[in-house]
Amino acid sequence: MRRRTTPESTPTHRAWNADLVGLGFGGDYNPEQWPQDVRLEDLELMREAGVNVLSVAIFSWATIEPREGELDWTWLDETMDRLHSAGIRVALATATASPPPWLTRKHPEILPRLADGTVLHQGGRQSYAVTHPVHRDYALRMTTRIAERYRDHPALALWHVDNEIGCHVPRDFSDAAAADFRRWLADRYGSVDALNEAWGTAFWSQRYGSFDDVLPPLSAPTFANPTQQLDFDRFSSDALLDYYLDLRDTLREITPRVPVTTNLMATAHSKGMDYFSWAPELDVVANDHYTMAADPERHVDLAFSADLTRGVAGGEPWILMEHSTSAVNWQPRNTPKVPGEMLRNSLQHVARGSDAVMFFQWRQSKAGAEKFHSAMVPHAGRDSDVWRDVVTLGRALRALGEVRGSRVRSRAALVVDWPSWWGSELDSHPSQHLRYMDQVQAWYRALWRLGVTTDLVPAGADLDAYDLVVLPTTYVVSDADAARVAAAAERGATVVVTYFSGIVDPRDHVRLGGYPGAFRDLLGVRTEEFWPLQEGETVRVTGKAVGGDAVADLWTEKSRAADGTEVVAAYADGALAGRPAVTRREVGSGRAWYVATRLDEAGLGALAEQLVAEAGVAADVPAPAGVEVVRRWSQDGATSWLFAINHTAADAALGTDGTLVTGTELLTGDAVDGVLAVPAGAVRVVRVN
Repeated sequence: MRRRTTPESTPTHRAWNADLVGLGFGGDYNPEQWPQDVRLEDLELMREAGVNVLSVAIFSWATIEPREGELDWTWLDETMDRLHSAGIRVALATATASPPPWLTRKHPEILPRLADGTVLHQGGRQSYAVTHPVHRDYALRMTTRIAERYRDHPALALWHVDNEIGCHVPRDFSDAAAADFRRWLADRYGSVDALNEAWGTAFWSQRYGSFDDVLPPLSAPTFANPTQQLDFDRFSSDALLDYYLDLRDTLREITPRVPVTTNLMATAHSKGMDYFSWAPELDVVANDHYTMAADPERHVDLAFSADLTRGVAGGEPWILMEHSTSAVNWQPRNTPKVPGEMLRNSLQHVARGSDAVMFFQWRQSKAGAEKFHSAMVPHAGRDSDVWRDVVTLGRALRALGEVRGSRVRSRAALVVDWPSWWGSELDSHPSQHLRYMDQVQAWYRALWRLGVTTDLVPAGADLDAYDLVVLPTTYVVSDADAARVAAAAERGATVVVTYFSGIVDPRDHVRLGGYPGAFRDLLGVRTEEFWPLQEGETVRVTGKAVGGDAVADLWTEKSRAADGTEVVAAYADGALAGRPAVTRREVGSGRAWYVATRLDEAGLGALAEQLVAEAGVAADVPAPAGVEVVRRWSQDGATSWLFAINHTAADAALGTDGTLVTGTELLTGDAVDGVLAVPAGAVRVVRVN
């Protein structure tokens, strides 16, 4: 694997939006799908909508190189020149997101494989193994060609490497991946003896005599070695990043002043890549997000994704590289967005740190797998609600241009840890129904409903700025990370740890002496046995911490509290009746709480409300239920922009409780003096000086 860059070796580049006025607005542009008359109409429509940035050439390899060595740049030259003339900046892609058919026919060895040996063939996209040297050589060759041709083009603002790397093939089990995995393990452990110790290979006669004997966790008669599985997850994330790094470094060598990124998928569903480890390698973080039509609270999932992206970006502004104007094509039932929803979605991302709003795609395709995926220009054309909404959004983003570069502040942190996500969901565990993101999102939603803006941070984050720190199901914990959590409580923070946390070290070795292992002394709780519940089985939990009475399911623990640890909620029935379910312990100037079960929404909501009050992190501007309020701040702290997003069908108002909202509303230009009216389904943004 490649050596990661250090801050000292990172070149100085210009800002991707240095030549834009205000916020970025645009999307994926695929002129190669259309005849000349449509391309000319596109320019007129882009001016009407106010588009100022486009991603170009993402899936263009087979168009640029229809046969090996036969290159056609005419259409792309023309596109770059036209966009520059129209004042539109370009995030130019490496065109490598899907290899052309001639390449996979000539080199079928580059195709990826599943754990059972199934080969994933050409015909869709991403039909390549990122570790295969032949594919890597071809991808680097195409990247070099594009960089050399457009290095000095005035429209070039940003390099867009590949596309959604790892989206369809997050884990490849090909021979090339196996060889790279062995090299990765040799670098990680140094010797096969160290690997045997880390993997616990004395169990089931798995001891290795050579790295050459090691395979990825292929389909096997029964459970594969758990540390082998966890290491393969780590390796796979690194291998995908390594692919990005090779292409990025090629671009940097040719165009050192042009920033480079790739579009991540930082959502509750993107288990494949540890994006916190990717972040230092991106000149600006970019993300794709699509709402799930079947989720009535999809706007909360959107907020989660935006906050996670901001966390990956280390609090810096980021780019919303893709979302949809209306329906998508890949969900079981692809329902369009309701009136006003697209504007709310877009400005939610802006409220939570994005400096651009972009879509897949500019014009809705008439052929191909995504022809029913909505776009900025729909099949119905200009005479459509979607187009009118796009133009309205363009005006709104121009009005919000002054927000660019500002930051979101928070005093609450929710730890998101990819190794714990991978490790907690391995097989042969106490419950195969435990899902890591279940607790992460449950806690996020509880804080969202209380109006608390929350930073999503990695396990190794500096916690000094936070008064409330929540660690949901943080299964894998290093000694250093456990010490940081304890220090936060000692300093005065309220720290909350939930079930199946602190259980193993980074080798997936159990921390002996009783659960929750790494956090046992901090919490003043010792668990003898996990007591998972069967499907449909519930227990009652009673106590002031859960609002008096709550229901729990999935998970309980046979625990006891140490002296000085308060049992603030206990199981009221079931096999563990009377045992602690929620505990609280004074630690230094702070508090450490343990939640040993999965509470229902009401119980978790009541608990979260107490924690927010104890930590003093309540919303600075209270809002009615369903009205989202987020604030961005100028870097000097002199100005803030208050975003109020009404997700309900009823008119609402902020400031009626005496919490004054004063300033200028940017979307209407109205002065606000005390009370801010937010109509049903609307967004209001107030500049507060």
